[in-house]
Amino acid sequence: MIAVFGLALGVLAGLLLEPSIPIALQPYLPIAVVAALDAVFGGLRAHLDGVFDDKVFVISFVSNVLIAALIVYLGDQLGVGGQLSTGVIVVLGIRIFSNVAAIRRHVFHA
Repeated sequence: MIAVFGLALGVLAGLLLEPSIPIALQPYLPIAVVAALDAVFGGLRAHLDGVFDDKVFVISFVSNVLIAALIVYLGDQLGVGGQLSTGVIVVLGIRIFSNVAAIRRHVFHA
């Protein structure tokens, strides 16, 4: 319940404060959001499977975001940032959809 409260508080703070993202970091924000969603859906799946560990979740969340941003940064430095961004989005998207499918099967028993 604390996590849900924290999430709601963070969304509310973001809406009210309207933080600005520096232009240099804007290309990395969508990648970071998708990486964070991957960790959240993975955590939800682990919770429903009864194997959730909060330390693993936090490490997964932070490392997903950092690694995805690092891959895109390296791609930008090599001049292939768009292609690597697409690759990261595809891989994380597949993971998100597989986690959502597992959650759906668990919830609806189908």
